[in-house]
Amino acid sequence: MKSTILLILTAMIWGFAFVAQRYGSEHLGAFSFNGIRFMMGAISLIPVILIFEKDDIKDTKKLKKTFIGGIFAGLALFCASSLQQMGVEMTQSAGKSAFITGLYTVIVPVASFILFKKRTNICTWLGVVFAVTGLYLISLSGKTKVELGDLVLLLGTIFWATHILVIDHFVNDVSPLKFACTQFFVCSILGLIFAFSIEHPTFESVKMATIPLLYSGIMSAGVAYTCQILGQKDSDPTVATIIMSTESLFAAIGGAVILKETMTMRGYIGCAIMFAGIIISQLEFKKKEKQKSLGI
Repeated sequence: MKSTILLILTAMIWGFAFVAQRYGSEHLGAFSFNGIRFMMGAISLIPVILIFEKDDIKDTKKLKKTFIGGIFAGLALFCASSLQQMGVEMTQSAGKSAFITGLYTVIVPVASFILFKKRTNICTWLGVVFAVTGLYLISLSGKTKVELGDLVLLLGTIFWATHILVIDHFVNDVSPLKFACTQFFVCSILGLIFAFSIEHPTFESVKMATIPLLYSGIMSAGVAYTCQILGQKDSDPTVATIIMSTESLFAAIGGAVILKETMTMRGYIGCAIMFAGIIISQLEFKKKEKQKSLGI
């Protein structure tokens, strides 16, 4: 239950970050925005690490796995977040972008089965179907033509799925906060290298995007990605993926409340179907937990 709450909180923060990213994109390019916000996220975690994980530094084996895992996660995060932002700029359609990005909910269980022979139960697969259907109803625009931006977003979903699987692989052997901090530094450094090579951000443009950067950096990066790591620690990666796919749902809510965007009846039905997917995906897990507690 605790992991579910953490993952829902993660999705909620990411969803509302849509508003911040939309405002931020008016002043900064994709690499500049991501480079700065992930640096903020990394720095925001340092005092928290000094309070809660200062003793972990004595465990050199754990520390080594933390940094190695953080580097791999950071590489996946950089590729995923960069491709997503570029795809949004190319398609000029937040709805289509959200749907295509959400397809990582399908990639994760398939990749887990193919690469790690990790069996996925029928409830989880049904949850995937419901989640993708809900995403479709909420996000997909009327356009059906495949464009370059669509392909860029689709490539990004592979890296989002990779990011989920990398975390799942390392999460039980690392210090969560140090792991998150490491991946942010890696993602930020790569983003800033590309930013100053391609986009050439100015102090004035950064100043104009201060509030979006603060939310995206501290809340979306520092808080949400840490909640993701802690939440995935006791959760099946496929279930975690489905829960986090509700990011689109919260993005729709944020758009309606803050940006005064409206949702159609189709959108509201999509929200209901998506939540049904979350519940269905966990039914068999809850049953197993109950049987385990009874010694069955």
